[in-house]
Amino acid sequence: MTQLRRAIRAYPLVAATAAVGIVGLLLLATPARSTAPWLVGGYALLIAAWQAVGMVRQLLRGHAGLDILAVTAVVAAVLVGEPWAALVVVLMLTGGEALEDYAENRSKRELTALLERAPSQATRVLEGQLDEDGGERTEVVDVHEIMIGDTLLVRPGALVPVDAILCEDAASFDESSLTGESLPVDRAAGEKVASGVINGSAAVHMRATALASDSQYQQIVRLVETAQHSKAKTVRMADRYAVPFTLVSLGIAGLAWWLSGDAVRFAEVLVVATPCPLLIAAPVAFLGGMSRAAKAGLIVKGGGTLEQLARVRSAAFDKTGTLTTGKPEPRGILTQPGFTEEDVLQLAASAEVYSSHVLASAVVGAAKARGLSLLAVTEAEEYATNGVSARLAGGTVRVGKPAWVREVASDLVHAELEPGELAIYVARNDRFAGVIVMRDRLREDAIDTIAALHGLGVERMLVVTGDVAATAYPLAAQLRIGEVHAECTPADKVRIIADVHPRPLLMTGDGLNDAPVLAAADVGFAMGARGSTAASESADVVNRFDRIAGVADAVQIGRDTVRIAVQSIWLGIGFSVVLMMIAAFGFLPALLGAWLQELVDLVAILGALRAIRGPKRRRGAE
Repeated sequence: MTQLRRAIRAYPLVAATAAVGIVGLLLLATPARSTAPWLVGGYALLIAAWQAVGMVRQLLRGHAGLDILAVTAVVAAVLVGEPWAALVVVLMLTGGEALEDYAENRSKRELTALLERAPSQATRVLEGQLDEDGGERTEVVDVHEIMIGDTLLVRPGALVPVDAILCEDAASFDESSLTGESLPVDRAAGEKVASGVINGSAAVHMRATALASDSQYQQIVRLVETAQHSKAKTVRMADRYAVPFTLVSLGIAGLAWWLSGDAVRFAEVLVVATPCPLLIAAPVAFLGGMSRAAKAGLIVKGGGTLEQLARVRSAAFDKTGTLTTGKPEPRGILTQPGFTEEDVLQLAASAEVYSSHVLASAVVGAAKARGLSLLAVTEAEEYATNGVSARLAGGTVRVGKPAWVREVASDLVHAELEPGELAIYVARNDRFAGVIVMRDRLREDAIDTIAALHGLGVERMLVVTGDVAATAYPLAAQLRIGEVHAECTPADKVRIIADVHPRPLLMTGDGLNDAPVLAAADVGFAMGARGSTAASESADVVNRFDRIAGVADAVQIGRDTVRIAVQSIWLGIGFSVVLMMIAAFGFLPALLGAWLQELVDLVAILGALRAIRGPKRRRGAE
């Protein structure tokens, strides 16, 4: 009963139309049966007048819509003595809103799920205070009350409420909602943990490093809300068909009237020409496409972006963090006599633990990957722009730039590096131990992504990067991209992109310096898993998962969505035209035609909902 009342409040016109129909049917069983057609017809004309007011307002704004067909059908049906057919048309018009809402809610399910998962509360530790049992005292607070520096208790299976660093020695987290990584991720003390990830099987303490509004999951939520509230003009794709469809429908109806000499034919044709399939199909398809994209980790900011993606003809890419992982890894270790590769890596990692340099974590990670234990360090100091020095049982280790390491190790030998490589020099006491050669690695899915884009009809591809040419050209060659623009400033990138043809152009980037060019491109695609907030906010599509294959996925989803939207519109038009032709020859009574048109509505909606899953493809076709 509660749901019924809620439905009546949500759709009062549907409820009123149903009520009028029920009252009219009851009147037919009473001596006052002659009043039933007047009640039904009068109500239908009232709704037609209300629709006509909105139609006139749209015409005054220069928008030709499909409402004229519905209004004309209702008026014509009443005038020729078919009030019940007019009421069914009114029910179709008012019920169409309810059907569209259902379809929208179904198609937006993945987007809504992201919003519903947003952390809302947190358990804050009241430091220095004890509870009745002598344990630490905590309080449950709204997530927006958390301040930077607060100590938080995150219980097993709970969401991390804000961006924080781990205070425990180690913990495991489910980061699939943010990165797409299906396996649990282990974190050590001092490592950053993003909001929105799920804690493992043990309660952990964390220290907040960001406010809720600035944390990663809340940024994603804002992007999702932007996507949901975007009302792009292209979503009303049916409007492009409005004038031709209206003219054809009126033409068939008028011709049927003229040839038969019966005004009823005019009403019978227009009853099945009502435009609900056209009004509903395109918005539902685009929302379904956005939901499918969300399932793939892509936040698409509106239906207009999907239509642009469907037409992409050029694609430009930043290099670091986009085509490459953005995380340099050891390519090789060059050693001096008396030292093994394991020795050099172990010494470097033991010192780099105390460094904040971007390469430090990569060195430590490489040591752990080889199963090397870190040496005990009694004292460590980082020297800005040079490296780190650490004291351990075997003496002093110095790790960093060659000139700085040479100060203690005069036997240092420079390593020959290829373009895109850099070196970390290691010395123990006064002896040069070796060099760790680092290189940013091409993403594993980059080559397949470029090939997929070619297969989707993208004609021109280019790399636009701030990196040096010696690094950019070899990488582009691996991807078979022939056009490279290196050493570009943000302004250079915008200028280059503006001159690229054919259009539309898709630009992919991740850094703060990519924000201007992402905003300037026809479609900006941000690698949002580890990219900057500015890049994500400037882009039209944000990839929550750290994979470049999302670019090809976005283009494929855009093309599938537009194809399904157009198919659904033409499906509705096709059925309507067939019914109009049958009605024109007098084989379809107005009341039956009105009910058949309801089936056409349902077929159009079901067709549009295919965009949620996309078209079926043969195994291996993707």
